Amino acid sequence: MSFTNKVVIVTGASSGIGAATAISFAKEGANVVIVGRKEQKLQKVKEECAKVGKVPLVVRADVSNDEDVKRVIEETIGKYGQIDVLVNNAGIIGFDGILSDNIMSVFDSIMNTNLRGVVYMTHLAAPHIIKTKGNIINISSVLGKMTYKQIPMVCYSASKAALDHFTRHVAVDLAQYGVRVNTISPGPVKTDLLSNAYNEISTPQSDDEDKTPLGRISDSEEIADLILFVASDKAKAITGSDYVTDNGSMLM
Repeated sequence: MSFTNKVVIVTGASSGIGAATAISFAKEGANVVIVGRKEQKLQKVKEECAKVGKVPLVVRADVSNDEDVKRVIEETIGKYGQIDVLVNNAGIIGFDGILSDNIMSVFDSIMNTNLRGVVYMTHLAAPHIIKTKGNIINISSVLGKMTYKQIPMVCYSASKAALDHFTRHVAVDLAQYGVRVNTISPGPVKTDLLSNAYNEISTPQSDDEDKTPLGRISDSEEIADLILFVASDKAKAITGSDYVTDNGSMLM
């Protein structure tokens, strides 16, 4: 699955799925643009990409900020002149129930990053992706398709459900230009995001291993492998699809 000289933007690339995805694309010869909020972590990912491929373009940005989103696209086009693949991976998590006092502040924060940021990034990138007949991959979650009784996650789950349907609509909009748009929905994955989330609610991350039929949770690299497949020409007939990779957790 060579991506030689393809230009790939990965948001949320400072750790976890985003970092693994950026490194995997670099291994396959891509010009990678790594986007994230944490400068130190981005520099580490940059070094890892450089070890296996080309030195990536680093853009420190918050996708919930419109000016930052504009800058990501401008800097990418300024350096590479094109965009072939956009991986909208940046996301935040929150714990809330409808009776929570802070429900609206949590809602606004999560939606601004998990949905609005994706919409605006896609809007600005799409004209460039049309030129290359590239594709877009949005990273969702199984929680956009199921409820989780033990931990209230109303806003996070709603953001991912909305992202799923946004993906389908954009897939229809851009199909006429030969652009594919798909979603990947992981279950629990060993990432900083998940670890921090479990620390917040004082629940060990290892608990999730007992809650999947396969008795395990995924590594970021497994999700990156699927992202690269969906972005490649091997998946040229696939658009508007949602790939669930959850070790069977939705079967429960």
